Amino acid sequence: MKGTMKIATIIARILLGLIFVVFGSNAFLHFIPMGPLPKGVAGEYLHALFISRYVHVVGVFQVVGGLLLLIGRFVPLGLTILGAIIVNIWLFHILMAPEGLAPAIVVTVLELFLLWRYRDAFAGILRG
Repeated sequence: MKGTMKIATIIARILLGLIFVVFGSNAFLHFIPMGPLPKGVAGEYLHALFISRYVHVVGVFQVVGGLLLLIGRFVPLGLTILGAIIVNIWLFHILMAPEGLAPAIVVTVLELFLLWRYRDAFAGILRG
Protein backbone atom coordinates (compact mmCIF):
# COMPACT_ATOMS: atom_id res chain seq x y z
CA MET A 1 0.00 0.00 0.00
CA LYS A 2 2.79 2.44 0.85
CA GLY A 3 4.48 1.84 -2.49
CA THR A 4 1.22 2.41 -4.36
CA MET A 5 0.61 5.72 -2.58
CA LYS A 6 4.16 6.83 -3.29
CA ILE A 7 3.70 6.10 -7.00
CA ALA A 8 0.30 7.86 -7.01
CA THR A 9 1.92 10.88 -5.33
CA ILE A 10 4.68 11.05 -7.94
CA ILE A 11 2.17 10.74 -10.78
CA ALA A 12 -0.07 13.46 -9.31
CA ARG A 13 2.92 15.73 -8.67
CA ILE A 14 4.25 15.31 -12.22
CA LEU A 15 0.79 15.77 -13.80
CA LEU A 16 -0.03 18.89 -11.82
CA GLY A 17 3.46 20.28 -12.40
CA LEU A 18 3.25 19.67 -16.15
CA ILE A 19 -0.20 21.24 -16.42
CA PHE A 20 0.99 24.46 -14.83
CA VAL A 21 4.37 24.61 -16.57
CA VAL A 22 2.73 24.13 -19.96
CA PHE A 23 -0.13 26.57 -19.46
CA GLY A 24 2.07 29.08 -17.62
CA SER A 25 4.64 28.96 -20.42
CA ASN A 26 1.87 29.56 -22.95
CA ALA A 27 1.40 33.03 -21.45
CA PHE A 28 4.78 33.92 -22.99
CA LEU A 29 5.26 31.55 -25.92
CA HIS A 30 1.69 31.32 -27.29
CA PHE A 31 2.05 27.75 -28.58
CA ILE A 32 -1.54 26.82 -27.68
CA PRO A 33 -3.90 28.69 -30.00
CA MET A 34 -6.55 30.70 -28.24
CA GLY A 35 -9.93 31.36 -29.77
CA PRO A 36 -11.77 34.64 -29.51
CA LEU A 37 -12.37 36.03 -26.06
CA PRO A 38 -15.72 35.12 -24.52
CA LYS A 39 -18.52 37.66 -24.52
CA GLY A 40 -19.52 39.72 -21.54
CA VAL A 41 -17.72 40.17 -18.25
CA ALA A 42 -15.44 37.14 -18.77
CA GLY A 43 -14.12 38.62 -22.02
CA GLU A 44 -13.67 42.06 -20.48
CA TYR A 45 -11.80 40.53 -17.53
CA LEU A 46 -9.48 38.51 -19.80
CA HIS A 47 -8.94 41.55 -22.02
CA ALA A 48 -7.81 43.55 -18.98
CA LEU A 49 -5.44 40.74 -17.95
CA PHE A 50 -3.85 40.65 -21.40
CA ILE A 51 -3.61 44.42 -21.92
CA SER A 52 -2.11 45.03 -18.47
CA ARG A 53 0.31 42.07 -18.89
CA TYR A 54 -1.00 40.72 -15.58
CA VAL A 55 -1.31 37.40 -17.38
CA HIS A 56 2.51 37.32 -17.52
CA VAL A 57 2.76 37.63 -13.73
CA VAL A 58 0.30 34.78 -13.29
CA GLY A 59 2.24 32.78 -15.91
CA VAL A 60 5.47 33.21 -13.95
CA PHE A 61 3.83 31.91 -10.78
CA GLN A 62 2.32 28.98 -12.69
CA VAL A 63 5.71 28.03 -14.14
CA VAL A 64 7.53 28.43 -10.81
CA GLY A 65 4.91 26.43 -8.88
CA GLY A 66 4.83 23.75 -11.57
CA LEU A 67 8.63 23.48 -11.72
CA LEU A 68 8.83 23.06 -7.95
CA LEU A 69 6.48 20.08 -8.27
CA LEU A 70 8.35 18.64 -11.25
CA ILE A 71 11.77 18.78 -9.62
CA GLY A 72 10.35 17.50 -6.33
CA ARG A 73 12.04 20.19 -4.22
CA PHE A 74 10.02 22.58 -2.05
CA VAL A 75 6.82 20.78 -3.08
CA PRO A 76 4.78 22.40 -0.25
CA LEU A 77 5.82 25.85 -1.53
CA GLY A 78 4.81 24.86 -5.05
CA LEU A 79 1.46 23.61 -3.77
CA THR A 80 0.92 26.87 -1.90
CA ILE A 81 1.65 28.97 -4.99
CA LEU A 82 -0.56 26.81 -7.20
CA GLY A 83 -3.31 26.72 -4.56
CA ALA A 84 -3.76 30.48 -4.86
CA ILE A 85 -3.91 30.19 -8.64
CA ILE A 86 -6.45 27.35 -8.44
CA VAL A 87 -8.70 29.45 -6.18
CA ASN A 88 -8.63 32.20 -8.81
CA ILE A 89 -9.41 29.69 -11.57
CA TRP A 90 -12.48 28.58 -9.58
CA LEU A 91 -13.58 32.14 -8.93
CA PHE A 92 -13.29 33.04 -12.61
CA HIS A 93 -15.34 30.06 -13.70
CA ILE A 94 -17.95 30.30 -10.94
CA LEU A 95 -18.51 34.03 -11.37
CA MET A 96 -17.93 34.55 -15.11
CA ALA A 97 -17.52 31.40 -17.22
CA PRO A 98 -19.07 28.26 -15.69
CA GLU A 99 -18.61 26.24 -18.88
CA GLY A 100 -14.89 25.78 -18.17
CA LEU A 101 -15.12 24.04 -14.80
CA ALA A 102 -13.82 20.60 -15.91
CA PRO A 103 -10.11 21.56 -15.93
CA ALA A 104 -10.58 23.33 -12.59
CA ILE A 105 -11.96 20.12 -11.12
CA VAL A 106 -8.99 18.09 -12.42
CA VAL A 107 -6.33 20.42 -11.00
CA THR A 108 -8.26 20.71 -7.72
CA VAL A 109 -8.41 16.95 -7.26
CA LEU A 110 -4.66 16.67 -7.93
CA GLU A 111 -3.91 19.60 -5.61
CA LEU A 112 -6.06 18.25 -2.76
CA PHE A 113 -4.52 14.79 -3.06
CA LEU A 114 -1.02 16.28 -2.89
CA LEU A 115 -1.96 18.57 0.00
CA TRP A 116 -3.15 15.49 1.87
CA ARG A 117 0.06 13.60 1.05
CA TYR A 118 2.23 16.56 2.19
CA ARG A 119 -0.04 17.44 5.13
CA ASP A 120 2.83 17.21 7.63
CA ALA A 121 4.50 20.20 5.94
CA PHE A 122 1.38 22.28 6.57
CA ALA A 123 0.82 21.18 10.18
CA GLY A 124 2.40 24.34 11.61
CA ILE A 125 -0.05 26.71 9.94
CA LEU A 126 -3.04 24.57 10.85
CA ARG A 127 -2.34 24.44 14.58
CA GLY A 128 -4.44 26.76 16.73
